[in-house]
Amino acid sequence: MEVHLLAGTRPEAVKLAPLVGALTARGLQPVLVASGQHPTMVQQALAAFDLAPDETLRIDRGTGRQTELLAALAPALDALWCRRRPSAVVVQGDTTTTLAGALTAFWGGIPVVHLEAGLRSHDLTAPFPEEGNRRMVGQVAALHLPPTEAARCNLAAEGRTGPNVIVTGNTAVDAVLAVAARDLPIAEPGLAGLLRQVHTGRSRLLLVTVHRRESWGEPLNRVLRAVRTLVLRHTDVEVVLPVHPNPAVRGQVRDVLDGVPRIRVTEPLPYPDLVAAMAVSTLVLSDSGGIQEEAPSFAVPVLVLREVTERMEAVHAGCALLLGTDTDRIVDTASALLADPAARAAMMAAGNPFGDGSAAVRAAEAIAWLLGTRKRRPADLLRAGCAAPEGSRGAAGAPVTVVTA
Repeated sequence: MEVHLLAGTRPEAVKLAPLVGALTARGLQPVLVASGQHPTMVQQALAAFDLAPDETLRIDRGTGRQTELLAALAPALDALWCRRRPSAVVVQGDTTTTLAGALTAFWGGIPVVHLEAGLRSHDLTAPFPEEGNRRMVGQVAALHLPPTEAARCNLAAEGRTGPNVIVTGNTAVDAVLAVAARDLPIAEPGLAGLLRQVHTGRSRLLLVTVHRRESWGEPLNRVLRAVRTLVLRHTDVEVVLPVHPNPAVRGQVRDVLDGVPRIRVTEPLPYPDLVAAMAVSTLVLSDSGGIQEEAPSFAVPVLVLREVTERMEAVHAGCALLLGTDTDRIVDTASALLADPAARAAMMAAGNPFGDGSAAVRAAEAIAWLLGTRKRRPADLLRAGCAAPEGSRGAAGAPVTVVTA
């Protein structure tokens, strides 16, 4: 049985990669499909796992708008699945590729598996358009694989309950641990030397990533001013900031940070380079969802540069602080943590709430059960019950305990 794994962006590729071996071990044939949304970055991400796409779609992108991308993806996917019909299609997260894949598979009568289901900010405007995308995918999925108990509770609040909702943990943890263990060479020029400098204790590293559309414009300027202030205030701090490819974003970064010492603005980093930088950082400042899941595996606190987050598990566990984009708040919080190693250590006391590195195994077991090659439904995470939908602005909650299925 072929199971198609659909990836259009680097995070999708990273989180789907651990499924390849897990599905193969269970007698299923994984087929990696690159949608063409970000083709180069998907290939680079898969290469970190010694993988490559089995099928690559060719789509034309002129305006870069979401409508254009969706209109191109649906017929391309439909043609692929008429030529090579899978037993199931796995979509990950909340991108336009995810939405297009889920709709096209559903229209074709192919079971849709939603990896990383149930994340909710409960605000359709943030993150945009991701919150709307993942809600729509939840309407057509045949199998929901929420990463945490909180995500399962979100699905339950929307009426999605029963045996086809299985908590797995997040495959981001599987992926980041696997790549870190390989200790791959650094590709970004000059980065290896900087990381050696950090290893020896001569400098401290702040990894900064900002790419959310809702942050473009003045919110991004506030973040960049905070980064500039932190570097000027703390003379042993180095910053690595992989810049978004959008020309307007690049212009903002250049206007605020050009000429500031000890700030290294790079192209989007290859995944192994990003992992290596993350692993030795003192703090990570990011609006990325994936980094909120990955950094706790290295006991690195995350300052979340967003007004809302759909990953409140990290906030509840203490390993992330939801700061928004206020310049003074970012500077004051980061400075306090830079000055207090005990406070940083206390943030990481509960470990990573997103899993133990076995999410891909649980997901593959669930897919095998869906397709009838495994008779018993696999076990999921321990459940504490759902008192209310998971909030995005600091509602009370507790870390999720992970058990092996």
